[in-house]
Amino acid sequence: MGAIKDKLREVLASVLPITAIVLILHFTISPLDSSMLYAFLLGSVLVIIGLTVFLFGIDQGLEPIGHGIGNALTHSKSYAVIITICLVLGFFISYAEPDLHILAGQVDSVTSGQFDQTLMVIVVSVGLGVMMTLGMLRILKGVQLKYVFTAAYGLILILSYFSSSDFIAIAFDASGATTGAITVPFMLAMAAGISAMKSKSSEADNFGLVGISSTGAILGVLVTGLIFGIDKLNGTLPEQTITSSGLLDIYGSRFLPLAWEALISLLPIIIVYILFQIFSFKQKISRVFDITRGLFLTFFGLVVFLLGVNGGFMAVGTQLGIQLATMDSKVPVMIVSLFLGLTTVLAEPAVHVLTNQVEDVTGGYVKRSLVLVFLSIAVGLSIFMSALRIYLPNLQLWVYLLPGFGISAILAYFVPELFVGMAYDAGGVASGPMTATFSLAFVQGIAAQVPSADLVADGFGMIAIVAMMPIIALELLGALYMIKTRKSSKTKSSKQETIGGNHG
Repeated sequence: MGAIKDKLREVLASVLPITAIVLILHFTISPLDSSMLYAFLLGSVLVIIGLTVFLFGIDQGLEPIGHGIGNALTHSKSYAVIITICLVLGFFISYAEPDLHILAGQVDSVTSGQFDQTLMVIVVSVGLGVMMTLGMLRILKGVQLKYVFTAAYGLILILSYFSSSDFIAIAFDASGATTGAITVPFMLAMAAGISAMKSKSSEADNFGLVGISSTGAILGVLVTGLIFGIDKLNGTLPEQTITSSGLLDIYGSRFLPLAWEALISLLPIIIVYILFQIFSFKQKISRVFDITRGLFLTFFGLVVFLLGVNGGFMAVGTQLGIQLATMDSKVPVMIVSLFLGLTTVLAEPAVHVLTNQVEDVTGGYVKRSLVLVFLSIAVGLSIFMSALRIYLPNLQLWVYLLPGFGISAILAYFVPELFVGMAYDAGGVASGPMTATFSLAFVQGIAAQVPSADLVADGFGMIAIVAMMPIIALELLGALYMIKTRKSSKTKSSKQETIGGNHG
């Protein structure tokens, strides 16, 4: 019970600030329709319950499976077997990721089917499968992260030069959306499993796999855009019908599709666990029972969480964006953008998983609370920058992404390897289901009301900035830790010299 209480306390601190911001806006400058407000409040309760159960289930089920598979792959002497397993596993866990389907559905509806939902999910999953495999081989071969990221983002830069701004925005959004609530905990556990079994392992091997895998999503979309030769995607914002529906309709109609989505998300991992249990793990019945219970809790928590987000958050996000963008002053919309970013990242399931692992792996040397502060500021600035881009027509997405990812690539050569992996992983985890629904809907609501804005080029691209800023933020945190470590080591050595001098 203690573990669940801790998780609940953690989740309340994450979700209540968002709820408070929406209520303050409702009672002041941006009143919501009563049915929309009630749907949001019920959604908040469901998000709190769902996220608590989900995080508890991850600890019990998903992490032991990922850890075990990582261990088993390390023991395999055949690279052909490792590559095949990683390619298949990478494709299916991405294909099953709910965030990716949410984003692909939004792209499909906004572009009126010009970029088909199924096509987008497939190309992103292929890209992720290929890059996840390379990420696993990197850990086994001991290749430094900075070289892998330099090569991956160098290739992305070249492809971006030949791509349209619409596809660049969607590609970077896809990289954030595909590393979501299921993918991230599983990948982190696999990386931890492999690094634990390596004879020459380092803390840094526990991180970086998520960051490397997410570049595959960008590459997949950019290559598709070039193959199909689509230059411009036309967009219109679909109507939100929440105001005309009762609470039972809003949530009842979504329950079965979301339950099916969550089951499909977990199915690849369940199948892989069964196969590994038969051929490799051969765990005791009691252990299998514990993991099965953990998987059920993960499933149940994910369904409740997604129900809350989809039923109560998405329409409110769009509505707030529309209402604030119609005001004469631009100040309220910019301030709200900043505060929404500061708070929504704290409600992302994968953020909690990553920050806990950071503290565990470093033995408390890197404090979880400090990582959360840096992530919160980074995402707050990201949503602010996204809103600013909508109001300034000449401020194109590449103006942010080119110097941003350039700075992150350069910093990777100057900060400890551990922080490079953490930083790129954080870029993936910061853009989960809360960002892919609430924040993206908010930004698209603003874009729909600004005459000079392009709904596709400006409405999308927000997740790209959200995926970029945490990388820079955590690399800067790494630089601060490096300076702190050097100072403390200098202080120790000077003290030792003083003691030595006194004895002399």
